Amino acid sequence: MQKALRIFTFLMLMTAFGFFYRFTYKQSCYFCMPFRFKAISPEDVLKQGNGIMFLETTDRMEPSSLVLCAIESAARVYHDRPVVFFMKGLTNITSEEDMSRTRKSFQTLSSFDNVYFFPLRMEEVFKDTPLLSWYMKVNPKSESYWIHVSSDGCRLALIWKHGGVYMDTDIISIRPIPNENFLAAQSSQYSSNGIFGLSPRHSFAWNSMENFVKNYDGAAWGHQGPSLFTRVLNQLCVLSEFKSEDDFLCGNISFLNPQRFYPISYPSWKMYYQVWKKLPTFNNSYALHLWNYMNSDQRKTVVPGSNTLVDHLYQQHCPTTYRAVLRHEGTPPLDIY
Repeated sequence: MQKALRIFTFLMLMTAFGFFYRFTYKQSCYFCMPFRFKAISPEDVLKQGNGIMFLETTDRMEPSSLVLCAIESAARVYHDRPVVFFMKGLTNITSEEDMSRTRKSFQTLSSFDNVYFFPLRMEEVFKDTPLLSWYMKVNPKSESYWIHVSSDGCRLALIWKHGGVYMDTDIISIRPIPNENFLAAQSSQYSSNGIFGLSPRHSFAWNSMENFVKNYDGAAWGHQGPSLFTRVLNQLCVLSEFKSEDDFLCGNISFLNPQRFYPISYPSWKMYYQVWKKLPTFNNSYALHLWNYMNSDQRKTVVPGSNTLVDHLYQQHCPTTYRAVLRHEGTPPLDIY
């Protein structure tokens, strides 16, 4: 009788042990879920407030070589910071698995772990900002420059919410920008909005969004862009002429000398596509704006081996994209907006 009881007790213990093992194994597997299934969102990626952001406000899903070069050069210069490309035509991305799959579809950027892609949903971007009321009333079909004004609004709202640096997709990064809160002077006493950086919830971004809505004029080119930034900046400071290559400080915002991003001004934009006897060093620049909009008629682009300035810039600052251009892979003609 005692022997049978011992056998029964042993069997019960073994059964209990097996059940406990299976339960704890499943629990551990649940909590040790593979990384690729982890949820991911712009808030997760940009939570440090130091991200680099690019926008695509059309439904295009095949970026030009210049767009790819802009993103690659930023990923190289800011290798320790997230570089995020918001694309209107992109489907939902909610997990690392989605992100990995999307990266693979952009081959020249797939090797950069700090490059992220997210859908651009304007209503979601404008939520909890002054721009939402404007967005809900505006009719994109009746707007003369909808692609541009919607981009002007999105970059403001995203920088307000997340902080970091916004860059146009025709800007090639060459070295890190040392300033956290900055605007870029396109010319003396006139601000660009093609590249700027602000900390999260910065008052300049909020004031700019309020001014955007209050003084909206969609028929005037640049009214919600460079002119908006210049208007708001003039409310904070009296802007004077730049002395030499010094920057200008306006409160806690640095107004950076045109040499930082616009050493070649827009009337001379063709110089990027010309052969130089002696290549410029751009030692006083952090990035270079290639004036893509000015290129709308001539549609110039990089030609490998042409020895033009842009040919050298691609080789030095976005070599992966340059090799793809050489192979004629994944490099559609220059996008003109």
